[in-house]
Amino acid sequence: MVKVISLLIGGCFCFLLACNTASPPTDETTAIPMVKQTAIADNETTKMATPPAIKMDSSIATTHLMGKFNPLKDSDFIEIEIQYADRPDQLLHKETYAAFIQMFEAAKKDGIKLIIKSATRNFSAQKTIWEGKWNGKRLLEGNINAAKKISDPVERALKILEYSSMPGTSRHHWGTDIDLNAFVNSYFEKGQGKKEYDWLVANAEKFGFCQPYTPKDSKRPEGYNEEKWHWSYLPLATRLSDQYKIRLTNADITGFDGAETAPKIDIIKKYVFGINHQCL
Repeated sequence: MVKVISLLIGGCFCFLLACNTASPPTDETTAIPMVKQTAIADNETTKMATPPAIKMDSSIATTHLMGKFNPLKDSDFIEIEIQYADRPDQLLHKETYAAFIQMFEAAKKDGIKLIIKSATRNFSAQKTIWEGKWNGKRLLEGNINAAKKISDPVERALKILEYSSMPGTSRHHWGTDIDLNAFVNSYFEKGQGKKEYDWLVANAEKFGFCQPYTPKDSKRPEGYNEEKWHWSYLPLATRLSDQYKIRLTNADITGFDGAETAPKIDIIKKYVFGINHQCL
């Protein structure tokens, strides 16, 4: 059995040759700190201090943020053992994997079995999924052939975006996100599936995981539809999303069929960051 548990605390997070020491899985991330109130004088009202800008992290490559790399050749990624997955040859970042194993064992003690159905997908893998749906080779939910049924490019992209990411924008590129047990919300609404989901809601946060795609509401009006199966390891994902925000624009989302719709949709704001606010 691969010994990766020790990597959860104080592991290195290196996408390039440079390596920075990653923070342990705590509430501390590289997100913008909470703004503090500063008193001007005893009789004056308080002001809100300007938050410092997020610093560029030179250890993270922009190509990795967009999934344009081969995780098989990246030493930070590791193959998931078959006891934790529904098929071989899936990969995760080592820290995510270590955290998942701890969560898996805790769930097992409570009679819950967590199985990874999908993990890291690079740009190429996501392109295959996206273009399959864009060109009608893969049917959308409801057996819809998007190429035949939806002629307007933006409307077609929005329909695919209900559940599938454009290449270069998926959290699955990062090795931080996993799909668990099933790919339909209805599975998690009754019986064993509900027990599994209820356990995750109550316990996943203890291991650093958060559900990014919750039901849409006033706090999350845009983005992908609800995905009860999708969980993200925040100690790494938050750091990566912070870098994504300052490095990439909609104009960078290219290299696949339908990419011209990305700026029209405002793909980064509405989808990359259209997530559960507790996962930001």
